Amino acid sequence: MIAIALVGPTASGKTALSEQIAQLLPVEIISADSRQVYRHLTIGTAKPPADLLRDVPHHFVDIVNPDEAYSAGRFGTEAAQVALDVHARGRVPLIVGGSGLYIRALCEGLFDEDSNTDVRPYRLRIEQQLAEEGIDSLYSELERVDPASAQRYSDRNPRRLIRALEYYYSTGRPFAEAHETHAQQRSFRTLYFTQDIERTTLYERINRRTEHMFADGIVEETEAVLAMGYAPALNSLNTVGYKECIALLNGGITRQEAISLVQQNTRRYAKRQLTWFRRYDNIYRIGDSTDNIAKKIVNEYISQSGSAADPPSPFAAA
Repeated sequence: MIAIALVGPTASGKTALSEQIAQLLPVEIISADSRQVYRHLTIGTAKPPADLLRDVPHHFVDIVNPDEAYSAGRFGTEAAQVALDVHARGRVPLIVGGSGLYIRALCEGLFDEDSNTDVRPYRLRIEQQLAEEGIDSLYSELERVDPASAQRYSDRNPRRLIRALEYYYSTGRPFAEAHETHAQQRSFRTLYFTQDIERTTLYERINRRTEHMFADGIVEETEAVLAMGYAPALNSLNTVGYKECIALLNGGITRQEAISLVQQNTRRYAKRQLTWFRRYDNIYRIGDSTDNIAKKIVNEYISQSGSAADPPSPFAAA
């Protein structure tokens, strides 16, 4: 069984491309977007248009309320079963999204940590080291005890460095080794595609889309969700688009300041997405018109679907 995954940064044209592919293949779309799972949050999460949702089956859009917890691990488990169900119906699972961890959870599985050791003493020591000696000290320590994880976390994200070090000191095993040993296996393989797009063009799209979101009523949408009784501190609302609108509604910033902040924060998010997807070892990067990209993806899927050879995991260097 083969699934198709359209990945890439926000505003890169994944939804339009999925619509083109749906005209060429019998697909059901699995949304791999950590925010589109929430009901009532539509404009700010750039959900697919209503006609596309009506014409092509979509999964994992509008499945939980804004105050319900939803994780990449849960998504990976549930979406993997949906992918198998889609295939059993004689259709093609088309995974569309930019949430890297959700895509990884679905297509490769996540590390299932099974240690019962209390990591709190180790975490406190590591956090104290971070406070006193800085992030470079933690990174140097991780390079010494777990170089594979150090390479994986070269962005020096403090949370990830702390997690890798606390796992090593609580279990005696490198985090990277345990991850490789215990990562879940999927019974399907995935062909990954992304549309090459110039950074300046992407940022221009983000700026324009932000303006459209405000014109389409993202502020009013945010106000309506808050009026339902949902707290502004919820994780679902503490995200780009909604947190700036909440600041606007509270009188902390002007409308133009909110627009500028959403544009800036979305560009930063897109940059992180680009960094994430650059780590893929095996991804088809296609630059062309949307119609031609869709045809190339379909042709590649058709050529691969009869092959028994699995391509290497695109996460090998992640």
